[in-house]
Amino acid sequence: MTETIASELRKTPLHARHCASNARMVPFGGWDMPVEYSGITAEHMAVRTRAGLFDVSHMGEIEVAGKDALAAIQRISSNDASRLQVGQAHYSALTTFDGTFVDDMLVYRMAPSHFMLVVNASNIQKDYAWIAAQIKEAGEAAAVDSSSRYALLAIQGPAASSVLQPLCSVEIGHVNYYWFTHGEVASARALISRTGYTGEDGFEIFVPPNMADRVWQALLESGRSADVIPCGLGARDTLRLEAAMRLYGNDIDETTTPLEADLGWIVGWKKESFIGHERLREQKEKGISRKLVGFEMIDRGIARHGYQVMRGDKPIGVVTSGTQTPFVKKAIGMAYVPMDLTAPGSELTIDVRGRTARATVVPLPFYKRTK
Repeated sequence: MTETIASELRKTPLHARHCASNARMVPFGGWDMPVEYSGITAEHMAVRTRAGLFDVSHMGEIEVAGKDALAAIQRISSNDASRLQVGQAHYSALTTFDGTFVDDMLVYRMAPSHFMLVVNASNIQKDYAWIAAQIKEAGEAAAVDSSSRYALLAIQGPAASSVLQPLCSVEIGHVNYYWFTHGEVASARALISRTGYTGEDGFEIFVPPNMADRVWQALLESGRSADVIPCGLGARDTLRLEAAMRLYGNDIDETTTPLEADLGWIVGWKKESFIGHERLREQKEKGISRKLVGFEMIDRGIARHGYQVMRGDKPIGVVTSGTQTPFVKKAIGMAYVPMDLTAPGSELTIDVRGRTARATVVPLPFYKRTK
């Protein structure tokens, strides 16, 4: 039975490399993915202090192009894509008519009338169906699921630039955060984006799938002197939580809006309209009843996803992400709580496996790199 399930999981172009490297593999979003190689703590600390290499080829790429491509992107996403220059990217929400998240995504402006959306692995089919249906209202634009055209590698950490540059045919030092360029990496055609999901400086590299192993090996070889190591999804999760980056399915989903998730900055309030804008403007005007906050545990224990925030014996909120993180060395998490408990210093009571434990609300992010 297990073998049947494993055989149904999708595999990235680097799957054989992960197995040969003795990575611990787990099912994730329909994919067989490495959760760790040398241990989550070691991998987390490598990214914070040196650099780590991730295979994130399970992420989806959906391209939208045509005369009215900008109008199409403006309709389906919360952020204002008209402000993007060619070669620039931004973070946005793919919104429902209720103003909640179909998904969160990065929007890349490839050309004046050509955009690429990077979406979550488990949502690729859902997102593509939604996008293809909704952009019909915008005019002349077409959506293509181009996920199979790309492998995606992420080199993250303070040494990322010095490790990547020797392999590049273009200068990457001038590529600013959330900008990208085209060139070659280890002789493979690549889109090189200064983005990531760890809170560190770093790059995400889109290459043809048949070149993924070559680029992976070249990055590890280039990073040998800096002790760069391969990293799995476990460290990616603890790193993104320290940086307070939201995870779809945990911190945001089709029941939460950007305002409730404390992501009002990804809403283009000056846009005339987009899917869900009425609901979001109403929330902004009238206020919200709950908001996502960060917390640190006061009492011993780790508050994990799904644990209840209590007031007396009544559940009033829910933990969306939580763990003991290697770098800040604290038990931290994020939770949706009523507005009267959102100010830093507010004390929360969390049901940790049948035991009440105290936590305090703290400003986000928990970790911010020094620039």
